[in-house]
Amino acid sequence: MRVLLVEDDHVLGEALRDHVAASGHAVDWFKTVADSMAVTETVGYGLILLDLRLPDGEGLTILRHLRQRNDPTPVIILTAHDQVSDRIEGLNAGADDYLVKPFNLGELTARMLAVSRRYEGRSAPVVKLPGIEINQVARNIVVNGTALTLSAREWAVLEKLVERPGAVVSKAQLHETLYEFGAEIESNTVEVYVSRLRKKIGSDRVETVRGLGYTIR
Repeated sequence: MRVLLVEDDHVLGEALRDHVAASGHAVDWFKTVADSMAVTETVGYGLILLDLRLPDGEGLTILRHLRQRNDPTPVIILTAHDQVSDRIEGLNAGADDYLVKPFNLGELTARMLAVSRRYEGRSAPVVKLPGIEINQVARNIVVNGTALTLSAREWAVLEKLVERPGAVVSKAQLHETLYEFGAEIESNTVEVYVSRLRKKIGSDRVETVRGLGYTIR
């Protein structure tokens, strides 16, 4: 998925960006309220990681703005402030989860997946389709009884397709899933990863909907 990271600490921001990107997610990293507010007006994110204390204001300003316009994008607050009152305020403002710094990066990954599953209406980390079983926590996939290995970007494409099996995912949506702002994108990138995915899980499982995008059977 495409993730918005809002964090003004350069060292922590780099570590978070690299960790989340290593899981195959595209990460846009911004350090201010103003820049983050602007980007949410034009880009649809699968998840937002939100620091509360920013140079030009409070991270909760971003969160409240999203919820006031009925934007349901999942938000995990990341902050050094561990007061119960801070957590209550963040959750009441519409946050989906709350992590106090310093935290374990593995725990962050688990919470990201859990929040994403709830947002998509799935309680379990395993997605089952005819002949396919996908465990998004363990990052493994079994097709017709055979365990397969996927690259990070192949995983990113697959996870986007199985968010709503049978729904059409546009090429633009897959581009947003794969690449952050400023990344160099080749015109046939999506086609390349869809082709690789088809070779691994079966060419008939990922269907091209002409002029619209792709869907997984």
